[in-house]
Amino acid sequence: AEQQKSFTDLSIVFASALLLVALLLTILYERIAWTLAAIATVLLSASAVLAGLWITGLELNISALMGLTMVVGMVTELVIFYLAEIDRDRPIDAGMLREAGRKRLRPIIMSALIAILTLAPLALGLSRGAGLQQPLATAIIFGLTAAVPLVLLFLPTLLLLEWARVGETLTDIEADA
Repeated sequence: AEQQKSFTDLSIVFASALLLVALLLTILYERIAWTLAAIATVLLSASAVLAGLWITGLELNISALMGLTMVVGMVTELVIFYLAEIDRDRPIDAGMLREAGRKRLRPIIMSALIAILTLAPLALGLSRGAGLQQPLATAIIFGLTAAVPLVLLFLPTLLLLEWARVGETLTDIEADA
């Protein structure tokens, strides 16, 4: 019963983390489309965590849920790295998104790689007492491994699709006027 309560509490913390991330991104960039694209990226990284736990045969326990919640913050950091390179005052185009990816490739990869390499001994069970933290380390490793291509490829695609949709709407409004 105590473990079930802890599991419920951590699920609430995960949902709260997502809401706080959405609030932060909305305040930072003042664009709901960017917030939604970032949240989609974070949720796909979270699904990679669940897939990683399944692949490794680890169960979703308290430690893994803590890792899942940490992934929300870490992936958001990578998203902010990327979005910081985009000029919000100009219309978004593919060239601008490629340039942002090129400029932020190194910091994004370095941030993810440092965490992955640091947690690898725990995930592999090499250190003393690693068994307790193995689900946490595995969750973070799989989440960050998925986050890098998601932030560099999936997020820009969503931003470009959203901008194309907005452009079509503006064209329709101009045609009606």
